[in-house]
Amino acid sequence: MENKDRKLYRLDELPDYKVASDYSDVRGWKIVDADNRTIGKVDNLWVNKDMQRVVYLDVNVDKELIEDSKREIHDTIANQNEREFMYRDGDSHLIIPIGSVTINKDTKIVQANSIGYDTFRKTGRYDTQHYFDRNYERAVLRSYYPDEEFRSGNDSDDDVFYSRKEFGDR
Repeated sequence: MENKDRKLYRLDELPDYKVASDYSDVRGWKIVDADNRTIGKVDNLWVNKDMQRVVYLDVNVDKELIEDSKREIHDTIANQNEREFMYRDGDSHLIIPIGSVTINKDTKIVQANSIGYDTFRKTGRYDTQHYFDRNYERAVLRSYYPDEEFRSGNDSDDDVFYSRKEFGDR
């Protein structure tokens, strides 16, 4: 995505922005799935600059989860199942909508409310050297919430797209 079209920025790219005093800065905190299995660590926060709010956690995925994904791909290829290769080297981050987690200030752990380990293992990841687009956002949301509708229609408008419950304050 070209810079002129960008609406999402990592918090560390915005020197004049900081986490509001009534919210926790969860960068560096461990993130676990709904069953307390480790997913990784929160590496950064994705901010919609126009809306001036955090919409995603940027998670550096745990090596074990990556290895589990590689084993699944190997098994799939070995069984000649018709599934495309999912990840490239360097694809070690994923995004989680901020409204999909619970933040425990006491333990400094972020927990995905209803997303399990297998879902995270299968969710598309990205390389932090590249930015992602709305199509990637939709694909991630579909992987987390397969029963919900995430179609392209009028959700190109940020106010519409980020008004979903998955982006609500927790």
